[in-house]
Amino acid sequence: MSVSSVTPDLAAPRQNFVQCISPSGLHRLAYTEWGDPDNSRVLLCVHGLARSGRDFDRLAAAFASDYRVVCPDIAGRGLSAWLADPNGYQVPQYVADMMTLIARLGVDTVDWFGTSMGGLIGLALAGLPDTPVRKLLLNDVGPHIEPVALTRIGEYLGRDPRFSSLQQGIDTAAQLASSFGALSADDWREINTPLLVEREGTWRFRYDPRIAQPFAAITPEQAAFGEAMLWHALATFAGEVLVVRGAQSDLLSPATVARMVEQGRAVSSAEIADAGHAPAFLDPAQINLARRFFDGL
Repeated sequence: MSVSSVTPDLAAPRQNFVQCISPSGLHRLAYTEWGDPDNSRVLLCVHGLARSGRDFDRLAAAFASDYRVVCPDIAGRGLSAWLADPNGYQVPQYVADMMTLIARLGVDTVDWFGTSMGGLIGLALAGLPDTPVRKLLLNDVGPHIEPVALTRIGEYLGRDPRFSSLQQGIDTAAQLASSFGALSADDWREINTPLLVEREGTWRFRYDPRIAQPFAAITPEQAAFGEAMLWHALATFAGEVLVVRGAQSDLLSPATVARMVEQGRAVSSAEIADAGHAPAFLDPAQINLARRFFDGL
């Protein structure tokens, strides 16, 4: 069904918030919602490490006729509050926040679209007993992350640059995300504008630069333990999984995808030829790939 066939009020995003808790206190989580709020068929779209839920505006509009689409800003990003303790910026806290959000939505199950970090959060949740996750699309991420990608991410994460104009910030974010694919200037403006905020006459990224602290502090032993837990989650999850890899990805290798297909219960894979980490899913063909998976085609 085309976006134009959705009634205008359901085709437009609605901004909402939910209160979550961490060991350091309460924090407000922002989420954008599309579609019929009474629809029990929910698609949860969760973004990457330094991105926002508004990355999914175009995909959400395309799904709004059939789904209640919910796109959260993970804590410390977008319109969500920053955590008092930056050590909380880790997957266990994000999983807890997503369970609070799902409880707010009042549904028993959700389908999950996760890009990069958002995929890791979904995989961790999917591996828990009685998980609410029904189907899981992992956009260019798996239990094993290539070291070269971790090095690349570490080189920019946590920096807090200032920009003289909104366009300069949009262009800088586009350079950092150039492997998303062949996006137009309008595409970059669409997904990067929500990442930026003007304060005291200058523009800066909205995300808390302290999200880099726990990322940089991970030891090899902690990384190995986390990877083992994610492999276990993949093997445990009984629902269908689609692993989408950007053909030029430096984060998700073909060998990891092959192992995921082998070790998971119902794992299939697809590759996006003209993208790296991670396909933007702005293109209609990419959106249709996701639709076919969630519709069981």
